[in-house]
Amino acid sequence: MPHPLQDQSLIERTAQYVQTTLRGAEGGHDWFHTLRVWNTAKTISAHEDCDRLIVQLGALLHDIADSKFHQGDEELGPRLAGEFLQSQAASSAVVTHVQQIIRHVSFKGGHGTAAFHSIELDIVQDADRLDAIGAIGIARAFNYGGFKQRPLFDPDVPPKLDMTREQYKTSNAPTINHFYEKLLLLKDRMNTSQGRAMAEARHQYMVEFLAQFFAEQDGLR
Repeated sequence: MPHPLQDQSLIERTAQYVQTTLRGAEGGHDWFHTLRVWNTAKTISAHEDCDRLIVQLGALLHDIADSKFHQGDEELGPRLAGEFLQSQAASSAVVTHVQQIIRHVSFKGGHGTAAFHSIELDIVQDADRLDAIGAIGIARAFNYGGFKQRPLFDPDVPPKLDMTREQYKTSNAPTINHFYEKLLLLKDRMNTSQGRAMAEARHQYMVEFLAQFFAEQDGLR
């Protein structure tokens, strides 16, 4: 039987842990990114038959140690999340499910077949992808590009739409390329009906931004 008060207490303790752990993180992957994903995941979960405790814990812990900032270590996040949840007396089933969400939530070039699936993963993944598009997505893309000292745009470096997972992870292409290599693809990769509905306006905002960007680049506006 679920225990709503205990679940809420665990969620609140997890939120505090994440906020403390991500203090000083890169601006596109900080506590405020996690907070947005958490809030969006709650919105989507209201439309789905799911375990809302798993959804909220997965959303809160999905970027607890993003491999991009930890020498590519893709098991650090699941390990830290597992250690924290075990310290909070979470059940082994909850710990394992949240760790699987963390392992499988990322885009990673969009290639391959996922070895794990659940509606809770679908919801957290949609929420994370929604934060990668629209106005916030544009801001995050250029923030990360600046963090990595990438050029804004280079006409001699066209987008690559068929990168392997390793090529995607190690790419240093201009930030504008990222829109074509990932961001514009996400609308059609949403898992839930609510996620797809929310993605429409955000996708269109990016299309309009790119039209304006290239018009300005060519001195037309």
